[in-house]
Amino acid sequence: MDFEPYRGELVAYCYRMLGSFHEAEDLTQETMLRAWKARERYDPARASVRTWLYRIATRVCLSALEGRARRPLPSGLGAPSEDPGAPLTPAVDVPWLEPFPDARCDVEARTDLRLALVAALQLLPARQRAVLVLREVLEFSAAEVAGQLGTSVAAVNSVLQRARAALARGDGIDAVGEPVDAGTRAVVGRYVRAFEAADVAGLVRLLTEDAVLEMPPVPLWYRGRREYGRFMERVFALRGTDWRVERVAANGQPALAAYAPERGAGHRLHSVQVLTVAGGRVARNVVFADPRVLAAFAPSP
Repeated sequence: MDFEPYRGELVAYCYRMLGSFHEAEDLTQETMLRAWKARERYDPARASVRTWLYRIATRVCLSALEGRARRPLPSGLGAPSEDPGAPLTPAVDVPWLEPFPDARCDVEARTDLRLALVAALQLLPARQRAVLVLREVLEFSAAEVAGQLGTSVAAVNSVLQRARAALARGDGIDAVGEPVDAGTRAVVGRYVRAFEAADVAGLVRLLTEDAVLEMPPVPLWYRGRREYGRFMERVFALRGTDWRVERVAANGQPALAAYAPERGAGHRLHSVQVLTVAGGRVARNVVFADPRVLAAFAPSP
């Protein structure tokens, strides 16, 4: 039995469940190992290989989530800061939401990997999360999901209804479905040019009125053009103005690998910035600086 063709979509599923790309890779490997050990018991008359693998993956994920705190973004933990000079102290005790590096996995549809959606999924109880993803994203039937969770169709439908209602109350989900089209690429190109020129006024002109800037593992976040601009002025004052930027992709969204100038040593990868573009402007920038996140993208300077 060849399970390898399913690896990419299983990693994406585990990522939606856990909010961590690294854990998703580990749990997918655990799923593959369990499937291999149980291959003699697989009955093709009862389920396809894909359905059977998702049943194993769901159990692996639910087990991993027992007793776990959700993975948030800074904007999900409190009010925005109004102090651009606030200390940039990482909160290392928080299990932050991680981005999904598109280049690392072959996943056909990435719209349902958007950061806004994955962050919202983290607010749901684990079983609601599983039902919503299996039914709404992966389009398994209610009967298939009931089999994967060891419950009834009526229970699956009830859980799905509660999950939909909870998700509808979330913030920013309307931005999830935006395509990366030519207009979006043009906006990102202008943002890159302004960033590399340390042109704060140019960056601010590309923002929506209530644009959000957040930077896990630092728990601070800012809302609005003025605050965004003031913080960027601080960044260029602290780290210099000779930045280099490489375009990458994460969560089906445009992303940037930003290299800060190093005295006498060229440039060093500083962060991966995941952008949400809406209506021709940048509505959100999530700046990830955790070394594990940077290693997952591994872009070349």
